[in-house]
Amino acid sequence: MPELPEVETVKRTLKEKLPGLTICGVNIYLPKIIQTPSPEEFCHLVVDKRILDVGRRGKYLLISLSRGLMLVVHLRMTGRLVYTATDEPRSKHTHLIFHLNNGHQLRFTDMRQFGRFWLVPAKEFKTVSGLKDLGVEPLSGEFTIDFFKKELKKRRTRLKTLLLDQTFISGLGNIYVDEALHRAGLHPSRQANTLTPGEVEALFQTIREVLEEGIASRGTSVRDYVDGTGQAGTFQEKLRVYGKSGRPCMRCGKTIERLRLGGRSAYFCPGCQK
Repeated sequence: MPELPEVETVKRTLKEKLPGLTICGVNIYLPKIIQTPSPEEFCHLVVDKRILDVGRRGKYLLISLSRGLMLVVHLRMTGRLVYTATDEPRSKHTHLIFHLNNGHQLRFTDMRQFGRFWLVPAKEFKTVSGLKDLGVEPLSGEFTIDFFKKELKKRRTRLKTLLLDQTFISGLGNIYVDEALHRAGLHPSRQANTLTPGEVEALFQTIREVLEEGIASRGTSVRDYVDGTGQAGTFQEKLRVYGKSGRPCMRCGKTIERLRLGGRSAYFCPGCQK
């Protein structure tokens, strides 16, 4: 699933292309991706609306439209939202096309068909399922070391499970949690409230580091992810543990292992993360 750096990169690339353009037509090939309103009403409401801005909250894309509307998009596992020329060949997994008044298109493709769209009044966008309960943004001013220390101290959850909880910190996923824990030298099954002040500070810094590096690298393309113009990211070239079980750790040389925590994989180095 695209995580914060990937969704942020999609946001930034689409923000360069979309604001000021008008949606002049819509084709929906897979109605179930439209959560609200009905697909028919969705088409009626979105046509002739001007795109004002492109934002992000957690792993959600927020596309502001004229007449007080907000288009909320969640890419889920394999979704792609790409600005493209009209004559570009259409993928068989293309489920929705927005026709734009400059002759280009905004296409949504999704092999797994899990991605979803909501069209709601802009003032009510936080009522969208999942959005209203999102935790703090890890690159915002609200994510402070004091907040992190206070929250970890009262939680007995395992670190990997806690950091994946979107109601705690929004936007983190498997890739960047594994990478942050490795850099901080913390085992993914470590109980959160057992961390020393120094370990909390180290994890706080590495979370921000890996996210910022991921954004600077335009995301991680290990499977389906591309940005809003169809370009792959490069952070996969910098991964230290994620997806590398059986390979030597670049820091200590021990073999990287994989375990299951709460139904999710966790990659770690038994030498660096005891």
